[in-house]
Amino acid sequence: MRIAIIGTGYVGLVAGTCLADSGNDVTCVDIDSNKVGMLQRGEVPIYEPGLEELIRKNVRERRLTFSTNLAEAVGPAHAVFIAVGTPEGESGDADLQYVLAAAEQIGRALRQYTVVVDKSTVPVGTADKVREVISRVTDVEFDVVSNPEFLKEGAALDDFLKPDRVVIGVDSERARKLMGQLYAPFVRTENPVLFMDTRSAELTKYAANAMLATRISFMNDIAALCERVGADVDCVRKGLGADRRIGYPFLFPGVGYGGSCFPKDVKALVATGRENGLELDILRAVERTNERQKKLLVQKALKHFGGSLEGRTFGVWGLAFKPKTDDMREAPSIELIEGLLAKGARVVAHDPVAEPTARRVFGERIRYAKVAYEALEGADALFVVTEWNEFRHPDFERMRALMKSPVIFDGRNIYDPTHMRELGFTYAGLGRG
Repeated sequence: MRIAIIGTGYVGLVAGTCLADSGNDVTCVDIDSNKVGMLQRGEVPIYEPGLEELIRKNVRERRLTFSTNLAEAVGPAHAVFIAVGTPEGESGDADLQYVLAAAEQIGRALRQYTVVVDKSTVPVGTADKVREVISRVTDVEFDVVSNPEFLKEGAALDDFLKPDRVVIGVDSERARKLMGQLYAPFVRTENPVLFMDTRSAELTKYAANAMLATRISFMNDIAALCERVGADVDCVRKGLGADRRIGYPFLFPGVGYGGSCFPKDVKALVATGRENGLELDILRAVERTNERQKKLLVQKALKHFGGSLEGRTFGVWGLAFKPKTDDMREAPSIELIEGLLAKGARVVAHDPVAEPTARRVFGERIRYAKVAYEALEGADALFVVTEWNEFRHPDFERMRALMKSPVIFDGRNIYDPTHMRELGFTYAGLGRG
């Protein structure tokens, strides 16, 4: 099948590469000629485990190409995926200007029956708007499909190649048949392809992310309560997760969720409710808890150091919003570091892959450590913000020797409080009694 992907961001690049790897001829289109040039040279602008190798393989085998020429890619395509950005608007809703601009260009380029697929995360009713925009500029037959992505950064290739489920919103049997054929190689283990109407598919994406964000904020509220009453949130988490109706995923307390999906999608769903005369009170509380959680480590540090952080030096382990990515959009590390700098502190940070991204955020206002231990030299305390595997079992004796004072603020509860105190550290986790 011939496929065009409009947009070479995270979603477009992963989707295009995986579709090419299943034997399709895929052209990924972007207006950024510099990015297209990088990709043509085999340079990948994002960090995602395994993606660079898979791109090079499919480029080498001539199934995957990159271009700035949208019309040339769309003309012969059987399916065109819109995977452009949907940034947050002023009121929290999704800004559709790039989606609708892409739709108009696609409409002008159509030469044969084509399925136009909304892959970007878009609010309810977007498929109707895309259909309207395309209809204004072409008489060529087409269908519009909603096919939301459920990719976890750091595990995106597995999520696409071996999905839990594929959600497809479709209004015609012809489009349904084409999409079923396209996804057949990825669901051979009988994981479901869920066909539904386009509006239900659009809402499914937001509802899924909002539910996961709710679990995170709920556990952060429970962690705060544990600290007040002297309970241990890890024991509570185990007791909750053992209930088969609840389960363990997304029950880990931490310093708040970030990334490109949860914050934006929760805000967008709240905005959609408000536009339709409905206040989604639970999701507004989810947002408030998340905002509070991102400020928590600075508050703990102020309490420990007697209300002033002026002139102190702090190490920070982890800058990306989660492990196995260099994405720092809405990352808790930003709120933490900005808070420390505002209090007159110095920051030395380390992340295995996100330093280039961090330099675009902080510039030279902080120091960057090439290795984790370098961030501890003369530090008054260490903040653990991202739970990279290499932070889980460090040389604690070496850490204590390097630090000015052996204090750890663990924003991900990756260390055992009793063990840390036995090693001579002053330790503060979240909800650990």
